[in-house]
Amino acid sequence: MTMHDTPGAADPITRFNGVFIDNEWHPPASGKSLDVTDPATGAVFARIAAGNAADIDAAVGAARRALSGPWGRLSATERGRLLSRLGQVIETHRDDLSRLEARDTGKPLDQARGDIDTAARYFEYYGAAADKVHGITIPMRPGLHASTEYVPHGVTGHIIPWNYPAQMVGRSLAPALAMGNATVLKPAEDACLTALHLAELAREAGFPAGAINVVPGRGEIAGAALTAHRGIDFISFTGSPEVGTLVQVAAARHHIGCTLELGGKSPQIVFADADLDVAVPAVIAAIVQNAGQTCSAGSRVLVDAAIADGFTARLGAAFSRLVAGAPAQNPELGPVINLTQHRRVQRYCAMAEADGIPLIAEGRIAEGAPAGGHFIPPRLYGPVPPDHPMAQDEIFGPILALLTFRDEAEAIALANGTDYGLVAGVWSADGSRALRVARQIAAGQVYVNGYGTGGGVELPFGGIGKSGHGREKGFAALYDFSATRTLVLRHG
Repeated sequence: MTMHDTPGAADPITRFNGVFIDNEWHPPASGKSLDVTDPATGAVFARIAAGNAADIDAAVGAARRALSGPWGRLSATERGRLLSRLGQVIETHRDDLSRLEARDTGKPLDQARGDIDTAARYFEYYGAAADKVHGITIPMRPGLHASTEYVPHGVTGHIIPWNYPAQMVGRSLAPALAMGNATVLKPAEDACLTALHLAELAREAGFPAGAINVVPGRGEIAGAALTAHRGIDFISFTGSPEVGTLVQVAAARHHIGCTLELGGKSPQIVFADADLDVAVPAVIAAIVQNAGQTCSAGSRVLVDAAIADGFTARLGAAFSRLVAGAPAQNPELGPVINLTQHRRVQRYCAMAEADGIPLIAEGRIAEGAPAGGHFIPPRLYGPVPPDHPMAQDEIFGPILALLTFRDEAEAIALANGTDYGLVAGVWSADGSRALRVARQIAAGQVYVNGYGTGGGVELPFGGIGKSGHGREKGFAALYDFSATRTLVLRHG
């Protein structure tokens, strides 16, 4: 991204070219802006504000005032109504938000529509859950009454990635707001137009000033200022393990908590008795969705050696039919987000070729796809040695590594053989084996005869090891975005 003087209100595509603080748009303190590039064409089509530490400080101040103002005085039921209303407003603007999300991220239009629906669902879900987080009564000796309640942390900081901007606004902000926190969001500079749009829609839905503040900008400037700010009481971060380490160090300096979701190298284990009519399409969908730029992407498929030849031929044939293209072409997958990511994925492919790892199958780029787009045809490699970077590193592209195993123990060892532990899939008609294997996989989510089934808004999500810690989604997120307070009353 290139930095420029801040553009005027006529900026193309979006007028949300400032920082959103106290329910108002303000010019960034830097007076500068960043280019927004269309991944499908490589062309600049808008600009966003280059927020800095001064903007973060103003946003944290606004959030702090909100806690002692109208936002902090709302009941849980009233907060829930606002969240539900925002979900409805998002659906009202679904078409505009979908087009904006598709252009900003490069993903196919149908996928972008699904993302907007999911963003709305987060606000609906947590709107309904806001007044249902109950404490407990603890039996003690006569004359004492003991109970617990869940209270907000205060001001929560949120740093979200570029792969699912709209979804991530809902996933991160909605549970924090449901619990009564005031929020400061730093969206990713590579794709944040829907996040900025959603801030204004929150104002339309009736959120009080200061409850939601959004400061775009570079991660090393605005993001670092947010994690270092002493007025932040809790941090939620989704991104790379390397940056996650910096976030955790910053949180530790202030003795505050954080939730980290840092990616994965998720395996899908296919046993010989699996229903391949169901498994093959699911394996493909799990790696080509969002061009493989998904933390939970099923980027390793572990196949029983007894069916390896037939499965590989079947999967390879399906891969060869996949098409990457521009959002308007509505292909199976779009481009990767930027030139840096394009080069990263290509380096892994070159490494596989240099190391003699066979390319089993490759999709194609659609005719008429813009020449400047960051397109990568989906590729299936295998067999991949378990210790090779193709089987160990999160590539974040439409690249699937195929490995084989000979027995259940080897399958489990391969599945657990990376530093990550986010999601896994087990495919088998033997229910006992499927459950036995699933319970031995080191991952935060394990699916049996499915993968990512149901969209997951209700399902606690998070990892272990290099995939991070803490839980998002479901009721688990409400507990992460709150603290337990114990009350003890002596009454006799």
